[in-house]
Amino acid sequence: MTEYAKLLQLLKAADVEFIVVGGVAGIAHGVARFTKDVDVVYRRSDENYQRLVNTLANHSPYLRGAPKGLPFIWDARTIKQGLNFTLITDLGEIDLLGEIAGGDYEKLLPHSEELTVYGLKCRCLSLQKLIDVKRAAGRPKDLEAIAELEALLEERDALGPEA
Repeated sequence: MTEYAKLLQLLKAADVEFIVVGGVAGIAHGVARFTKDVDVVYRRSDENYQRLVNTLANHSPYLRGAPKGLPFIWDARTIKQGLNFTLITDLGEIDLLGEIAGGDYEKLLPHSEELTVYGLKCRCLSLQKLIDVKRAAGRPKDLEAIAELEALLEERDALGPEA
């Protein structure tokens, strides 16, 4: 079972620059869906690569679904040369995404907001952008989530800016 709060707390404590996307962002907006991992879009910079490495190094990061024993070096060079990493750690599953259907960290930042998720204030995709990103991804599980996200957006819009 993924320890969502611990993973997010580690990233925040290390000043990793990231935006929560996917199921956990939906939960932050009030969706009642289950997700098995934490998805974050991270800033692609040398400083942030090193923060990511330092943050997860003591938690046995390994490529999720890769055969045991496959050589995997968790360092800044690996992150810089890669883009998206679906990892398993001793705290659970985390997807480190350099880019998603809606863009990279820089492009998504104006479409994010600070929300409280699992008791922590984190940058999360806005509800509308989350819908847009899930629609663009087009995966069956994302398409299933859109109806609930849109209903939540309609309810929020009906309540006005105070909601």
